[in-house]
Amino acid sequence: MHDILSTYRPITLDEMRGIKLMNRTDTKFVTTVSRLERLLELARHDYCVQETDGERVIPYYTVYYDTASHEMYRVHHNGHADRQKVRIRCYVSSALGFLEVKTKNNHGRTRKKRVEVGDFDPLHPNLDLRFGAGANAVHDAFLAKHLRLDATTIAPALENNFDRITLVNNARTERLTIDTMLRFHNVVTDRRRDLDGLVIVELKRDGLQPSPVLEMLRQLRIMPQGFSKYCMGVALTDLAIRKNRFKERLLLMERMLAQLNTH
Repeated sequence: MHDILSTYRPITLDEMRGIKLMNRTDTKFVTTVSRLERLLELARHDYCVQETDGERVIPYYTVYYDTASHEMYRVHHNGHADRQKVRIRCYVSSALGFLEVKTKNNHGRTRKKRVEVGDFDPLHPNLDLRFGAGANAVHDAFLAKHLRLDATTIAPALENNFDRITLVNNARTERLTIDTMLRFHNVVTDRRRDLDGLVIVELKRDGLQPSPVLEMLRQLRIMPQGFSKYCMGVALTDLAIRKNRFKERLLLMERMLAQLNTH
């Protein structure tokens, strides 16, 4: 995979600033590393790859917040299109972290708002960090503006690590994020689950702009498949939580992992 990525033209973080797509439509796909390698071969003339400090595969750390009753998980599980997620996402190599609120509306558009979190160590994260109690006026004001829930009711629920490749099409109208080496740790149950071998591909574009990768995905028989890292991570690491609506997706993942283990 690294050899294939080395053939891509690079795009820098400064060049990426004009392609933020903070108000966008997202389409996700679940596949395997072997199919990802074939996709990268097909896409290399139509996309460039984000490069940061010479690296093209970037490690990420995320901690998701929720209420004690898993309100944000339950809203998603119950099929409500209008929903929110709260997380701190950190770029591991730079230790740069952001508090983020993602809001998805009934029209399928995702809006992301974020504010920088200082002094956040992704290797030794502070899972006692809370919001809404006056500890940080900037964070409290940010959540009061963008989060529908009372910020004092949320606490760390799930940790997630993964490696990300970010591709940008030549027309600069979309980003394609490719996440590998997914690892989950449930803060509440202390259960862990790794999904080595599985890959989450997410197409992020402003509206329904034409995308060269869609035909490539069809050629490889990689079909759209909803995948929320937070919800799947919780469903995989909390044996007691309701997961009926996610059962089909969970079974598909288990079949893909079983096939990988037979090779």
